[in-house]
Amino acid sequence: FLDWQRQLNALLNPLGLTQPQFAILAVCGWLTRNSEQITQQGIARFTGMDRMHISQIVSRLEKDGLVEKRIDPQDHRANLLSLSKEGLARLRIAMPVVEAFDTAFFHKAACQG
Repeated sequence: FLDWQRQLNALLNPLGLTQPQFAILAVCGWLTRNSEQITQQGIARFTGMDRMHISQIVSRLEKDGLVEKRIDPQDHRANLLSLSKEGLARLRIAMPVVEAFDTAFFHKAACQG
């Protein structure tokens, strides 16, 4: 896992992303694709990542202008997340990079294993 993450981070670095940041952008994009609303807690449940880690990554993505956060009118303790226009554009650039890398990496691992 660490080798995969290290190599993927190297590919995502020129796009200004890390693997965990990409993962959260991708999950946010996927879960909101039909105008559904998603919270940080929902992303934590979906990914299995620690809520505090999600919170830190989302704060960075918000600071970088890639996600937008607003208070959930149904639950004032929760934040609703959505991709910004820049976040969607960055995800569209990163997605084929990650897909090609995963295909090559796991194909190589399967052939060696």
